[in-house]
Amino acid sequence: MDWLSRLFEMMPVRGRLDLRCNYGAPWRIDQGPGEANEIPYHAVLAGSAMLEDPAGGRPLQLKAGDILLLPGNPRHVMHDGSGAAPLPARNRATLNFTISESLGSDERLDLLCGHFAIAPPHERLLRNYLPARLVVNAGVHAGERETASQLSGLVSLMRSESADNRLGGRAMLNALSTAMFALVLRLASEADSAPRGLLALAGDPRLASAVAALFNEPARAWSLPDLARLCNMSRATLARQFQEKLGTSASNLLTEIRMAYAANELRKSSLSTGAVAETVGYQSEAAFQRAFKSHMGVTPAQWRRMREPSARDVFARSAAAASAPKRMWLTRVRQRRAATLLRWPRVNGGRGAAQAAAAESAVG
Repeated sequence: MDWLSRLFEMMPVRGRLDLRCNYGAPWRIDQGPGEANEIPYHAVLAGSAMLEDPAGGRPLQLKAGDILLLPGNPRHVMHDGSGAAPLPARNRATLNFTISESLGSDERLDLLCGHFAIAPPHERLLRNYLPARLVVNAGVHAGERETASQLSGLVSLMRSESADNRLGGRAMLNALSTAMFALVLRLASEADSAPRGLLALAGDPRLASAVAALFNEPARAWSLPDLARLCNMSRATLARQFQEKLGTSASNLLTEIRMAYAANELRKSSLSTGAVAETVGYQSEAAFQRAFKSHMGVTPAQWRRMREPSARDVFARSAAAASAPKRMWLTRVRQRRAATLLRWPRVNGGRGAAQAAAAESAVG
């Protein structure tokens, strides 16, 4: 199995479309940070947007066809770049999704906003080895790459599904969001200059066999010479390539993978801690317990008792809430708004959220 497929098997990811924005300039979106296990995304269907650099650097311009992932899950601000005070926006809840819209100039932004939920503790592995900000382009001029064409077709289907309330629309949009995550990572790894981290490592054809080996056989006692032979390079070259592209050693990546597998296996009550240790390559249960606690902050027994919900559980609850009576849904949304602006980003100077609340009151 290829490394990306194994990664998603190891850590299920569920996508969800939260909002479709249609704004005329001037406009502004102030969003996040999200839940600890979430990665926000934005897909620009039409128009352009400026993404502020939280470190105070130069803003990044996003254009039609760009898809932005924020694995660091930060608070982030997007605007039209005019510097003018934003016009008020209105959030309109429909059967399967929410539309946020404003008046303004004819130069309009059409934007899909959503997130990917990853079962704890796996979001940490992604955040450690993905860039804090990842942008790919799936526009008509993205080149001849087949993956870019596939991603463009997927985004076009999301545009179509979010244009109206069609039967099964919510399920379709969420499933397409999930597939988009895999395609974005594939496209980024194929880039001539893949961003530093796991994508750069796996995107290098000389190193891909080592990455696949670590993901597919984490229980094997891999040594640097073993991996170097797979890559047909010296041990020193392999170690240097891992440091330059990933920022850490092959041994550390192997430990991350082993701990992710172990966290999954410990949820299976039929397996003893010793059996889990052997499954992920530890001959000594005591050594495994020390490594697990050092990596996870809790012992295997404590982790087993915690029984963190998986991404599947998180979305099952979300789906149940969406299909519950309207009053229960509205109550849940209002409670969440009181604590966070995540699901209803503060659009256009904060007035959009207030109007969303008014719109929901009218629905109720």
